[in-house]
Amino acid sequence: MDQERNKARVGIFGEELPLWVGASCVAVLTLLGSAWFQASLNPLVASLLFVALFSVMLWLSFSVVHHAECLAEKLGEPFGTLILTLSVISIEVVMISALMLTGKDDPTLARDTMFSVLMIVLNGMLGITLLIGGLRHHRQVFNLEGARSYLAVILCLAFLCLVLPRFTLNAEGGSASPLLAAFLVFASLVLYGVFLFLQSTSLKGFFLHPGASEPAKPHSHGPLDHHTARYHAIFLILTLLPIVLLSKKIALILDYGISAMHAPQALAGFVVALLVLAPEGLAACRAAWDNTLQRTVNITLGSALATIGLTVPAVLVISGATGQFVELGLPMTQIVLLIATFFVSSTVFAGNRTNVLAGAVHLVLFAAYVVLIFD
Repeated sequence: MDQERNKARVGIFGEELPLWVGASCVAVLTLLGSAWFQASLNPLVASLLFVALFSVMLWLSFSVVHHAECLAEKLGEPFGTLILTLSVISIEVVMISALMLTGKDDPTLARDTMFSVLMIVLNGMLGITLLIGGLRHHRQVFNLEGARSYLAVILCLAFLCLVLPRFTLNAEGGSASPLLAAFLVFASLVLYGVFLFLQSTSLKGFFLHPGASEPAKPHSHGPLDHHTARYHAIFLILTLLPIVLLSKKIALILDYGISAMHAPQALAGFVVALLVLAPEGLAACRAAWDNTLQRTVNITLGSALATIGLTVPAVLVISGATGQFVELGLPMTQIVLLIATFFVSSTVFAGNRTNVLAGAVHLVLFAAYVVLIFD
């Protein structure tokens, strides 16, 4: 009863405050922002604009995931998982598309973003969650079959999409030839689709916490005060719109900042990945703290798989439609780091228990990745 009173008192304005703030930012930038985004941006103005836009977009992304989690709980599986995954990855695709179409021509942007997501998820996010869970619960259990299923598909798609193009000869500089690009789009979508189908049907038990007969409820980024499914679907889409429009503006600032500071281009991909993964990272840490490590595994490895399975086709389709040159193949130093990451992950998930040491090892690999961005 108290919850209903509070909901009535707050109203739709309070519940959807991120949307109204995001829409206001879009309106202000549309009316007054033309002078702010000139080629010769003032460094102080650029810094303030970046912090403001990043904060608003991060708030919006949390709201998107909140609506997706409400839909996931109302609709059940497999629709819940699919909606949540598509909502998170759509933010990534929107950001990459905006940077590709708005910023200066950067053929490695999509590759750097996907690699950043893999490193942040498989080393940073997974390392922190294993460390948190290990410090609080010492040893935690998870479903071994589910983790191995995730890793098998991630490893296959990562090597096909991010490693193989570096060694092919029919296209220049680590890009994919038209035939290989078509194959990668087909293979990524089909393999990810097959995985989703099996995850929600015959192999559903692989992704449940050991001893559980039903999937754990989502760890939300706020109270799951449910309205109707139609309400959450509409506001999920409406909340995505300001992210789409603000992405074009933050792309200009990122491009300016990287050029002005003479920073590596890979930094743009790192920033995009951080923005996309922040809500899911919080949920993964909360699950580890609550000793439901299988939820952490599903979030982290699921994000990594969805990134490759959905972002690669989107990027290649955009590239084909616009004629932009896209470089997918990683340089040799990053290939070595990717191999080390998969080797350590396979070792960590060789049994069904984890500890603090596993988290520490993954965090060292993440630190190596951050160093390599600037070196």
